[in-house]
Amino acid sequence: MSWTLYPARDFPRHIETWTGLHATLGPRHATVLLSAPFVAPLVAQFGREGDLLACWRQGGTVRAMAIVRPGRRGAWATFQPAQAPIGLWLQQEGLDTERLARALLGALPGFPLIPALTQMDPYLAPRPADGPCTRTLDYIDTARVTVRGSFDDYWNARGKNLRGNLKKQRARLEREGVATRMEVERQPGAMAQMVADYARLESAGWKGAEGTAVRADNAQGRYYHAMLENLAAQGKAGVYRYYFDEQLVAMDLCVEDGESIVVLKTAYDESVPSNLSPTLLMREEATRALFNEGRLERIEFYGRVMEWHTRWTEEVRTMYHVNYYRWPGLGRLHTLLDARNRPAQQPTTSL
Repeated sequence: MSWTLYPARDFPRHIETWTGLHATLGPRHATVLLSAPFVAPLVAQFGREGDLLACWRQGGTVRAMAIVRPGRRGAWATFQPAQAPIGLWLQQEGLDTERLARALLGALPGFPLIPALTQMDPYLAPRPADGPCTRTLDYIDTARVTVRGSFDDYWNARGKNLRGNLKKQRARLEREGVATRMEVERQPGAMAQMVADYARLESAGWKGAEGTAVRADNAQGRYYHAMLENLAAQGKAGVYRYYFDEQLVAMDLCVEDGESIVVLKTAYDESVPSNLSPTLLMREEATRALFNEGRLERIEFYGRVMEWHTRWTEEVRTMYHVNYYRWPGLGRLHTLLDARNRPAQQPTTSL
């Protein structure tokens, strides 16, 4: 029982192994965010020299895998580009995560002090208890909607302000003769155009001004194109587009598995008057469609909870990081230094 390490750039050679392990996790744990079609483009576009693919075998069978990256001062962490909502760590149910992490310490090159599991979802992996060599840290609160019952029941449980505001917006658009429509694109061959359309929306706004927008020709654009195309070929991707007449005003880039749909990226036309909310109008129609279809159980947002999320749902959970220390004293020292460096009453939210 041991870890074997490979350069992460060789991930394509190990896709079948990753896919086979992912398939053994069961519907709840086999999130699309850890599937090979999602992960391979992440490694291709955002990986760098020194990243490692780790495989843990028991009795000749791979039962855990991870992609890890070296950090400073002897720390390693799961590969965590901004485009990945959760850390790239796979393990079969019933395995002891702390035991796996401690074994990884002995396999990593050099003399590592900390392997960290980042952006863990308590729904997929229950949060472990702190111990002598284990420390968990809050990351962010994130929201989801459980798709159960009728949309009307769900919508009537939303606040009056939200329902009334969107109803007024629709009435205004109707008075002004503006027709709204939502389109959902699922064809693999259309994903290049979808990403190009998304890039135009995002680049025209504040992200474009800051230089952080998706562009069709940058690493983000290449990633979303490849990933969406990969998953669309499996029927697991959908791009939602919303129009005022012929004007594209909002888009969602989404991926799906057997139980959930994940809204990865949202962009809207910032030239639309501020008293109209094309994103929320689109989301109302998209949510209604998902309730009516009854295919999926959850709508996952995974970003930090915003004010609009709290109007959309009461379901909020806290994602977390885990540090596993070589020695108990190192964990105590890290906790002490972190407390000294953190402003008073500010919760720990990152490694």
